[in-house]
Amino acid sequence: MKLLRTIALDPSDTFVFDVAAEPGDWAVSGTFRFYDRDPTGLTGKDRSAFRSGFLGVQSWGWSTLVQIVHATEDDRRMLVEFLAAQLVDHFGAPDLATACVAAEEEVAFVESLCTQPVSTLLAVHRSAADGEVRESFRRLQLREGSGHGKAFSFMEVEDDPEPDSGLDLAHLGLETRRP
Repeated sequence: MKLLRTIALDPSDTFVFDVAAEPGDWAVSGTFRFYDRDPTGLTGKDRSAFRSGFLGVQSWGWSTLVQIVHATEDDRRMLVEFLAAQLVDHFGAPDLATACVAAEEEVAFVESLCTQPVSTLLAVHRSAADGEVRESFRRLQLREGSGHGKAFSFMEVEDDPEPDSGLDLAHLGLETRRP
């Protein structure tokens, strides 16, 4: 079985997001954190988290990149239980049983993203239009002969037929809302 863990290739997440995920944190998409907010009204670091963040479950912080890793049934069970507890604590889920149902759905979605080999990195881009949130995921592969040491040793692989060519990762946290 494979799941996602956050990864930090450099300190940029600490500048881009209000709370950066701890490296190695179990991760989920995290889109549910914006369920009660209008994505078109988000600005600054909240906008960055919406547009490009994976949610670190333990730290409740955001990560630009996640890595596909091997996981055990115990890892999966603990992830569901921890996410369920966070849903009770942060979202007011009525009880752990109800929260576990939602957490199971989130983890199942994560598993559906893990079709690439272990160590593959994933990035997300979210957008909102006509009241609908759209997520697209891109995988990053190591350039031949590179290790995970530097962010610029990766190349993007287009998995999405409609990539957002206007996405500027270098200035993501500094973007201003465009009319």
